[in-house]
This record gives sequence, structure tokens and C-alpha cells, in this order.
Amino acid sequence: MKTFLVYVRDEDYYQFLPEELGGSKPGDKRVKVMAFPPLGIETLAPVLRRHGHDVRMFDTCHPEMKGEHIARAVREERPVVIALSFLSTTTYAATKVMAERLKFAAPDIPIILGGVFASMNSEHILQDCPYADCIGVGEGEELLPDYLVNMDDPGSVAGLVWRDGDKIVSNPPRSIIRDLDQFPYPDRDSLPIDYIESLPLDVPTVLSLDKFCTIQTSRGCPYGCIYCDIPSLSKGKWRHRSAEHVLGEMQKLNDAGYRSIYLTDDHFLLKRKRINDICNGIVERRLEFRWGCEGRVDSVGVDQLPIMSEANCTFLAYGVEAGTQKILDRLNKNQTLDQIEYAVSEAKRQGIERVHGFFLIGSPGETKKDIMQSFRFAARLKLDSFGFNRLCVYRGTPLWQEYIELGIIDDERDWFKWFKCSDIDPTILPSEVVNRARMKGYALLFFLRIFGRPIQSYKLVRTFGRHMKASDIFKLLSSPFRRCTLLRQPELPAKMIDRGIKEPDRPAVTVT
Repeated sequence: MKTFLVYVRDEDYYQFLPEELGGSKPGDKRVKVMAFPPLGIETLAPVLRRHGHDVRMFDTCHPEMKGEHIARAVREERPVVIALSFLSTTTYAATKVMAERLKFAAPDIPIILGGVFASMNSEHILQDCPYADCIGVGEGEELLPDYLVNMDDPGSVAGLVWRDGDKIVSNPPRSIIRDLDQFPYPDRDSLPIDYIESLPLDVPTVLSLDKFCTIQTSRGCPYGCIYCDIPSLSKGKWRHRSAEHVLGEMQKLNDAGYRSIYLTDDHFLLKRKRINDICNGIVERRLEFRWGCEGRVDSVGVDQLPIMSEANCTFLAYGVEAGTQKILDRLNKNQTLDQIEYAVSEAKRQGIERVHGFFLIGSPGETKKDIMQSFRFAARLKLDSFGFNRLCVYRGTPLWQEYIELGIIDDERDWFKWFKCSDIDPTILPSEVVNRARMKGYALLFFLRIFGRPIQSYKLVRTFGRHMKASDIFKLLSSPFRRCTLLRQPELPAKMIDRGIKEPDRPAVTVT
């Protein structure tokens, strides 16, 4: 069966490589895009082929893979199924438009949606989007082949939510996949796109021009941070591929010329022996790429930083989140300031080239003094880069449930939205106050870093300067002091709209 796999992008979070850096010219069939590859459909494509299906992939960042191009291909090639994959609420509107266009092009071809947001809002989406025929809830490696075999009997497909006339039917859930080694490696060759290692910002922050891709070596996270929906999706379970299976993929990528790899695991540092086995394998095989990952500061894997550095791990990102224990506890981080300082210092001591810290501001109970303390804490840490985002709330997180119980959010009317918490929570500092505090904090942080750690600051700017113009570096560094320019802004809860409350003031852009 011929199947189309379409990844629908958020237009805010990708850019084409500038022509002066070797980017594509108008009319080029192969393009160079600053973005993460669509690992979801790249993973599903070889799984479906193993089951005997013919697969074609589309990524809407490509200028010739927009709605009109995919609709034309649908009319010409007549796939049996069109699968639309998208990540979050910010892409839902674009996915609805895509589904409508493709359904108009071929009304008889079923459209199935998948991805994180679709899985968490399946019944709502089918009620809201008449152009989607069904939704695959959860992981697709077993569900989608099952659906293709049983299209005439959708009720037999575990994990499927589908239309039976005017009725929406939710089949029993599908068990999470335990054996992740059973699947073939992702297809990174079929899409005519070169993905460029970069920062996801509104300036061309190219980190390298090396051949770049992502790998997922594990899934899920067992922790319960109030702003994160990952535990609810993975049922609080963490599953991993074996070191041997991961190393087989890494060997293949190394031989194909990839020299920069990012691990998209929600938590790579969770199992000490597995980290050791993967890193020793990289060293023993003399694999030439450099790589990066994310993890928690309280992980047992922090003691594996020496072998990670030896295996050419050059980037490590920690979820720091706050510089006061009060706010860490409110966010349910289950980590301490001492653990943060140790993990960051140890990473630098062991030679990790760039250590990044994710921070949140505008949390419940946070004062202006707390916000400034987070910036001072960031200045004290040996971080190379950092980002301060305002706390957001999404459906499926513990914080979303808190807001339902407080009467701030109406789940039935707000399910498709996301919110900046300082826009909607009266117990949080108002957005304009948080915004001013962030600007002041960034100014203080830049001052302390430039004069307190001039060599480290110079090395970071030099890294950016390898592939950025001076004007773009200035734009990057000044972005915390400018207003947000994202195409899609957060909305207001239905109850606030009912009361006639107007759209809140918008925040500035976050910068590394």
C-alpha cells in the first residue's frame, strides 16, 4: 500500500541557511534548513517498508512540500492513506488547514493524525476537525502497520480513535513498546533536505556546517515536573534501546559522513552502565562525530561525564529552571541548588565544550527578587549558554490540571490552547513585571559574564562568529530586549474572554 507520511512544521521554528553560508538558491530541489529533522516520520518510514508498504515522506519546511504540492502528489499518486504528524498546539492550526486541503484533493483517502498533541487530544480533534478520519494515540511503529492491514475493521486496532458515522469511537489503548531494538534505523536519505545544526531562534545562529542529524536512544521520563507532559504520555515509564543497537546506528551514521549528532532523549543520563557502554563503544570504534544531549542534574549518569567527554560529547544541556530552592520545589523538580552547581562544574571540569542551562521565570509564588536571584545564580554557574523562558502551561501537564481546579482554565473550551502562566494566573507576577525583570536580569547577567568570565564569553561569541555576520550576532544578543515576533501567539482562556479581558502584553524573545 502506498502511504504518505507528512510532517507539518511550525513556521516560527525553522529557517533556510543563508546563501552566503552555502544555502540553497531559488529553484534548488535540495534545500538546507536550520531545524531538527522529522525523526518521527523518518522512524516510521522503514517500519512500514518492512511490512511491504510503499512510503513517501514530506516535510513542510521544504518550499516544494507545501500544501499545494502535497495535494498535487495525492491526486497523481493516489496513496491509500495520508498520515499527518505534528508536534504541539502551535502546529495544530496548520495541520487542520493541511488536512482540509488534502481531503478536498482526495475525499476518499483516509487521513490519520499522529504525534504528541494529537495523542493527548484525540477526541477533541475529531470533533473539531472534520477532515481527519482517525487518530493514532501513542507510538506509531506498531499502530500504523496494524491500521493499514485493518482499514476495513478500525475497531480492531488498539490505540485508534476513529469515526463511526457521527459517533467518535476510542478503541482500547495500545501498550507502550518495551522492545525498542526491534525496529530498523530511521530513513535519513529520502527527504531532499540537509538539516543544519543551529539554535531555534529568529536569527541564523548556525553552530556548524557539519553533516547533522538527531537520534533517539530512549523514550519517556519518570519524573513529575509540573510544566511537563512527557510523563503522562509515557505513563511515567522510561524505556531505552540497548547500547549495541544504538552503536549500530551511530556506526552507520559515522560511515555516512555525519559529524554532528544530537540525542533527543528526554533524559539520557538515567542509566549509568548504558551510558558507559555507549561511550566506550564510540571510543573503541573510533567514531568521528561529536554529539550532545540533555539530562537532569541529579542523575546518576553525572559520574559518567569523564567517559562522555572522551567519547566526544561536546554539548550538554541541563534543566536548571530556577536559582532558588523555593521555586525548584514549587516546580516539583526534586533537585537542589548544590546538585545544579556540582553537575555544571563537573561537566566543565571534565572538558564538555558547551554546557547550557534551561531556566524558567514567571512561576507561581516567584517574586521579582526570586527572578533576579535566578539570573545571579546563572552568572555564578560555569554555564556557557543559557535561556530564560516564561513558564507556559499545556494540556496534559500537572499545572494544567491545577488551573482547571482553580477555575482558570475550562478544559472543554481551552484544550487546543497554550498559555504563558503570567498572562492568566493572578497569583503570578503580571507579564509586564516579569518582562521588565527579565530584561534587567539579562543586562545584569551579560555584565557579570563579560567582566567575570571574559575568556568563556569570548569563546562563545567566537563560536557564533564562525557562521554568523556581526549584525546577526548583535541581533541575537539584543533579542532579550526586543518584543516577541513569533507568528503564533498564546491565546487567553475562555473564561477570561467571557469577562471581556483583552489580549495581554507580549514578552520578549529568549536568547542563548
